Amino acid sequence: MPDRPKSSYALVWGQVLAMIYALARSNQRGRLLLLCVGLVVVIAANTFGQIRLNAWNQGFYDAVAQKQVAAFLWQLQVFGLIASSLLVLGVTQTWLHETLKVVLREALTYDLIREWLEPKRVYRLSLAGEIGVNADQRIHEDIRHLTELCADLGVGLLQSSLLLITFVGVLWGLSREMAQTSTSIVTAVPGYMVWCALAYAAVSSWMSWRVGRPLIDLNVERSSQEAGLRFALVRVSESAEAITLFQGEADERRRLESEVGRVIGVARRLANGLARLTWITAGSGWLAIVAPFIVAAPGYFTGSLSFGGLMMTVAAFMQVHQSLRWFVDNFSRLADWRAALLRVMLLRETLTGLDTLVEDAERIAFREGEEAKLVFDKLGVVLFRGKAMLTEPHVEIGPGEHVVITGDPGAGKSALFKALAGLWPWGTGSVLWPPGQAIMFMPRRPYLPPGSLRAILAYPASPDGFAGDAFLAALDRVGLGHLKPDLDREDRWDRMLPLEEQQRLAFARLMLHRPRWIIFDEAISALDEDSRRLILSIFENELAGATVISTSRRPSGDMFYDRVLHLVRDREGTLTRRGSSRSPEAWSLPSGSPVQSGT
Repeated sequence: MPDRPKSSYALVWGQVLAMIYALARSNQRGRLLLLCVGLVVVIAANTFGQIRLNAWNQGFYDAVAQKQVAAFLWQLQVFGLIASSLLVLGVTQTWLHETLKVVLREALTYDLIREWLEPKRVYRLSLAGEIGVNADQRIHEDIRHLTELCADLGVGLLQSSLLLITFVGVLWGLSREMAQTSTSIVTAVPGYMVWCALAYAAVSSWMSWRVGRPLIDLNVERSSQEAGLRFALVRVSESAEAITLFQGEADERRRLESEVGRVIGVARRLANGLARLTWITAGSGWLAIVAPFIVAAPGYFTGSLSFGGLMMTVAAFMQVHQSLRWFVDNFSRLADWRAALLRVMLLRETLTGLDTLVEDAERIAFREGEEAKLVFDKLGVVLFRGKAMLTEPHVEIGPGEHVVITGDPGAGKSALFKALAGLWPWGTGSVLWPPGQAIMFMPRRPYLPPGSLRAILAYPASPDGFAGDAFLAALDRVGLGHLKPDLDREDRWDRMLPLEEQQRLAFARLMLHRPRWIIFDEAISALDEDSRRLILSIFENELAGATVISTSRRPSGDMFYDRVLHLVRDREGTLTRRGSSRSPEAWSLPSGSPVQSGT
């Protein structure tokens, strides 16, 4: 696991404030505020009910001790009224609590998806090292876990704090009454019961903190290893055909067993840590059963407290102790919350810092020109080692031209394609775009999003923006007429169709959108001969006015291209920040993960 900044209170509070900021700017902030206010009101009312229930203890147990039937029956009626009120408040609190979890998750998930899908960020995050590998799990699983823990711990802390404040006052009052009537030196100490409860809770809390502190880092490591295992399993599932063809099952099994071994190793250390913590939490809980009786015993045996007063004092002591030991009972959950907060907010911090990283580095200047032409001026794309450069320092491409850019393997053709698309902006020189022109980029392997064929053809626009017959005509034109009956069938077409038909489907998408400028990353040269002839005929007829720029390993033998540009690799170049000689592997994103670059 890569190094990360050490945990500190400043880091925690910074991430909490970042989370609050994200919630405050979400569309759900109004509902969140109402839910929080409602919970505060209900918890305050519940606390008042607990005070009344505690006071009821004295009358009820005195009636039992003195065998007063009438008083006993009356106290049962009082209990029914208090219990009914607390039941209504409890149900209301549960509904508000669970609804808060849902709205918190909704707000944070929408916020992180919005940050993730800002233009170019998805790709740039994939270059950010480990944090970019499992972004899906952080958005799906870690946000769910974080919001549930935030709601549970927040409600629990508020409730415990209110109960502590109120019952410290009750216990202090009982201690004062005991001191006025008792002859014991011990009970004569002002607030004797309060100090005993505070001391008991402080000792158990300190011991829990000392024993349970390593659980924070273990929970962070567990989340990371679980994400790695899930990614490995998904990769095997998606690559099942290739693994089977190469008979690589044994190798994949060894790799998966290694991932499982790391997960199990962390789980075992976590289990041992939780067992050690249980010695403290369970031991403290068992001792708490008799501790209030021991503390209140001097007052009872000297006659300062009746039996009902003793039970009321014990109940108040238990409430104070239970509130104070909230930290003890929830230490493992606090460690889990800290780990989830770190993973979610580190992803958000990385996403919001990606744009700053791009601006700080030496990069290609992109701007819109005044004439309808594409201009490359001293364009160079920085690679992991070296720089990809066109042999012509100044290139102008006009409307309707067909230009192919060739280069040897490793020259940086794919890097140039990504640079023109804005995915890899690091480099030198400038690119002047034609003003107000629609430009479409086609990667080597087409992207088919989940959904119907109609939606795939219209992507990224809505199918409603095109005439119904246009979809059928496009499929016929690229030789996929047999798919017309399935036009509205939703499926994983990227798995259903062979690569050749996926490529043809991508060109059918071009026919619908009819862009004026099209840039390919070997998408044409990767076609078989029959598909190539079919697609080139489209550019000679339906898309005759479109400008085509394509990368290829070698010039084609046909007359489709008007010009050939050559791309070469200058191995002296390197990727640096402005004013710095640091190489790309030394860069760091906000997450602390090194930037990984490639062609």
